[in-house]
Amino acid sequence: MKRNATAVWEGSLKEGNGKLTTESNVLSNTQYSYKTRFESGNGTNPEELIAAAHAGCFTMQLTAYLNESGYRVASLETKCNVDFQNGSVVSSHLSVIGRVDDISTEAFQEHVQKAEKNCPISRLLNTEISSHATLVKN
Repeated sequence: MKRNATAVWEGSLKEGNGKLTTESNVLSNTQYSYKTRFESGNGTNPEELIAAAHAGCFTMQLTAYLNESGYRVASLETKCNVDFQNGSVVSSHLSVIGRVDDISTEAFQEHVQKAEKNCPISRLLNTEISSHATLVKN
């Protein structure tokens, strides 16, 4: 399976702007610029998209591992913070809140660590990856 996205940039780095479009058109000519990356502006930036990809991938991988072990996932909510410093992504931190039936905190943490290390986006990133998990009991 292959996926694609297209970036179009016009103008100089600081005054120019770009548009991102994904194969699915979920992003369709979505604006990004120097301001949206390094200051504040209307649009997205590559690090925000990496954070979204990592949060989504990790959450799906965690769900798969929990399901394979026989647990029913009521919900998982993951926030990903990507740290961009001096022109490099230096870390990605995943914070997950899980509602999973009949699982101990220890078993939940084990599954989180396994997903953190093995989701495809974690394997792609060449940076420090960490996580924090909270299990909410019903």
